[in-house]
Amino acid sequence: MPVRYEGRIYRPPSEAESYILQATVGCSWNHCTYCDMYRDKQFRVRELDQTLADIAMAAKAGADQIDKVFIADGDALVMDMQHWQAVLQACRSAFPRLRRVSCYATAMNINQKSAAELCQLRQWGLGLFYIGPESGDDETLRRIAKGGSFDQHAAAADKAHAADIKLSAIFLLGAGGVERSALHAAASAKLAGAMNPRFLSVLTLTVVPGTPIAKLEQAGRFTLPDVRGLLQEMRTFIDQADPKDAIFRTNHASNYLPLEGRLPRDRARIVEVLDAALSGQIPLRPEWMRGL
Repeated sequence: MPVRYEGRIYRPPSEAESYILQATVGCSWNHCTYCDMYRDKQFRVRELDQTLADIAMAAKAGADQIDKVFIADGDALVMDMQHWQAVLQACRSAFPRLRRVSCYATAMNINQKSAAELCQLRQWGLGLFYIGPESGDDETLRRIAKGGSFDQHAAAADKAHAADIKLSAIFLLGAGGVERSALHAAASAKLAGAMNPRFLSVLTLTVVPGTPIAKLEQAGRFTLPDVRGLLQEMRTFIDQADPKDAIFRTNHASNYLPLEGRLPRDRARIVEVLDAALSGQIPLRPEWMRGL
């Protein structure tokens, strides 16, 4: 499927088979200290005629092959409602088998949309937000410059639920460093319960050279937990997170141990596997297989 895209493509693992439509370039926030995904881009909303032309091009190449569309880049939800209406209606017209449209979102841009606007987006076909609180610990959130607190992420989740938009929530092992590791893990579990996402996942922090957190590491002001510490964070998170019924996965390439199941239903089984890994009975993903 032909795709026109500026820069590196980033998308969630579950969007591997989706048509990636770049409606925005970069990230409107772009301050998170650990992230280098969009640092080489100046944020802008693409001209609408360019985006609509991409939809038409994809439809011409194989409209009946597309059943999922992921709207990129980093937080496309920031687009205004007229722009969203045109994009979503064009997708619905172009792709007869379309069953899901999704995008990355932040607590900030969810909360900036009114309840009525979110309901309208759902009616037009936007059905899933990928949102990365990364942590539920307010001090960690401040240090990584996430741009939202525990309460703001919980409020954003409530608004999405009220609009019948599903949530995929992502938390980041290691984000609190060694100093706040236990607090970060426990508060993240608490926020996962408060947000009650349909999909729940954890990634593992990779300190990327050139990022603000890498400079803090070099200055001795941030230390990433070792592998055992990261697995212990995951154990705390799984043991304490209490969504109503979330599909849980750690299948991202950054993680040392791929796990899957439902929380809370499969909590005991997943914790048992984690304990086996912590005791050395289960091999971990080698460093050369890990990535962003």
